[in-house]
Amino acid sequence: MEIKAVAASITEVPFGAVVVNLFEGVKEPGGATGAVDEALDGAITSLIADGEIKGKKGELTLIHTLGKLPSARVVIVGLGKQADFNAEVVREVTASSSRYLRKLGIAKGATITHGAGIGGLDPEASAQAMAEGAYLGLYTFKKYFSKKDDDAKTLDEFHLVEQDAAKLPALQAGIERGRIVAEAALLARDLVNEPASVMTPTKMSEVAQEVAQQHGLEVEILDTQRMEELGMGMLLAVAKGSHQPPKMIVLRYLGDPDNADNNLGLVGKGITFDSGGISLKSAGGMWEMKGDMSGAASVIGAMQAIAQLKPRLNVTAIAPCTENMPGGSAQRPGDVIKAMNGKTAEVDNTDAEGRLILADALSYARSLNLKRLVDVATLTGAISIALGDQAIGGFTNNQALYEKVAEAGAKAGERIWQLPMYPEYKDQIKSDIADVKNTGGRGAGSITAALFLAEFSEDTPWVHLDIAGTFMSSKEKGYKVKGATGTPVRTLVNLALDLGG
Repeated sequence: MEIKAVAASITEVPFGAVVVNLFEGVKEPGGATGAVDEALDGAITSLIADGEIKGKKGELTLIHTLGKLPSARVVIVGLGKQADFNAEVVREVTASSSRYLRKLGIAKGATITHGAGIGGLDPEASAQAMAEGAYLGLYTFKKYFSKKDDDAKTLDEFHLVEQDAAKLPALQAGIERGRIVAEAALLARDLVNEPASVMTPTKMSEVAQEVAQQHGLEVEILDTQRMEELGMGMLLAVAKGSHQPPKMIVLRYLGDPDNADNNLGLVGKGITFDSGGISLKSAGGMWEMKGDMSGAASVIGAMQAIAQLKPRLNVTAIAPCTENMPGGSAQRPGDVIKAMNGKTAEVDNTDAEGRLILADALSYARSLNLKRLVDVATLTGAISIALGDQAIGGFTNNQALYEKVAEAGAKAGERIWQLPMYPEYKDQIKSDIADVKNTGGRGAGSITAALFLAEFSEDTPWVHLDIAGTFMSSKEKGYKVKGATGTPVRTLVNLALDLGG
């Protein structure tokens, strides 16, 4: 789909449909919606008076123009209450209205720029949010259907119509940034939606190499031999049960080559399938564990966008990738393993494997002299109990860095909620035979997992994002579709842009 800004009046463009908007509680529409209403002899005002149009967020109303406008149909989308309006609303309503146009079979549509008028949003920010919403909301993953639908409906062109031609450069810039960021999130969605039989550690590394080649990133893939040389005993222990060789993906973007310390490390958990290992998971819902590499997918996707948006910052992404399988060589509960930084861990439960591979990844990141670290992982089921599917769990040893990450998430519409890391919780991961134990029992499971990771981030400013509740969506809503969400790619991109000035 192509999205572009055009200078015109929404009442003059000839498309299959045009989209206008309305805030909740408005009785007589103004602006572009008012102009459309006037051209339709007050049809919108009449429907408001009849209670058919209320302006509630996401509400969609279709009117056939019957020749009164060059476009055949008008769709009125509700923006909700004006006091609650923000860029996230723009993303959501653009996604739902775009899907609606596609459902109607409209190949070419147009819309006014939501929020750039009385909504109070900067035109460029509004255009970016609209582009993100449209691209994310129209996403499908139909690769494995045997029957190809040659008559599948597609929205091929979506025009942002603005009467003031002076705003076009800002709108087009916003559209372009929105496209880049959305496509990065869609890459992550694609990787997560693939079957684990396809998206192996080797395939993950091949995708990373393709991204690097296309966008001018440096790439390095550490194999088993190199991991052994570096002493990555925890990652290798998890990999032992699988026939698939592990890979450590390293992507580098040099946005400030003259200042090596101006850097950021993004670390993503890459368990391409998690059976639980010897501590085998129950069968119900195990299919979702093909997405246990969502953290790795998100940092690869983020690097694709960062390479194009070019912040003045050096960014390194590290993605340890392996399967967790119960093979004859698999690690066992009771084993003691050693990480790259020399610390040892007692394996209490082989299904707490993500923190083990991240331990070596964080140790490796510190060896590269990365000054700020953010790790992303589908780490604990406990975070879903605490926060459901509405927020990412956030943990940190550095409040200033956490605030920057949370702000980046807020701008992306990806909520992050901070949980405590009180030292008393560390008692739960004490081991009688090693430096630390890889589980701490049922209580505060997400917190004890984060405290385990803190043993390996050590004194480097670090934020841990537990996305186990948000990496997958069970239904279509706003710009999320059923399946992988691509969370938190856009947060990571925003963070890099904010830190890069």
